[in-house]
Amino acid sequence: MEITSPFTSMSKNGKQQVHLGQHVLAEFFECDPNILNNVSLVEKLMIEAALECGATIVQKCFHMFNPYGVSGVVIIAESHLAIHTWPELGYAAVDLFTCGDKCDPKISYAYLKKMFNSKNASFTELKRGIIDEETLKVAQTPFELSTQF
Repeated sequence: MEITSPFTSMSKNGKQQVHLGQHVLAEFFECDPNILNNVSLVEKLMIEAALECGATIVQKCFHMFNPYGVSGVVIIAESHLAIHTWPELGYAAVDLFTCGDKCDPKISYAYLKKMFNSKNASFTELKRGIIDEETLKVAQTPFELSTQF
């Protein structure tokens, strides 16, 4: 059995590890509230972020809350990019999940940080779907924290 387009990386113990996806949980602080409260602009930037990292867009759905805030998701063939904004706080929480080796969610992170005019941002990267190399099945272990920045 062959695993389709997995990632190969080094685990914390220095052993090579195969996993199915990269999941970046991003926090954007001190953003331009006018950007975060504009549903059409947030949608445009999220689509561009998906394209920047090489993703294939399948579908999108965005919603404007009253009095402010935007939630949305871009479904990509490789998984999804999702956002929720709090313009009154200059804050956005973004989920960037890509599977396979075609896309790098950290490229989307860097793009959104710039486009939201975020003065401060951070992310945590998780490895999802860790493959047991002996059985070639998904190991029944929790995701692994890969990077925190």
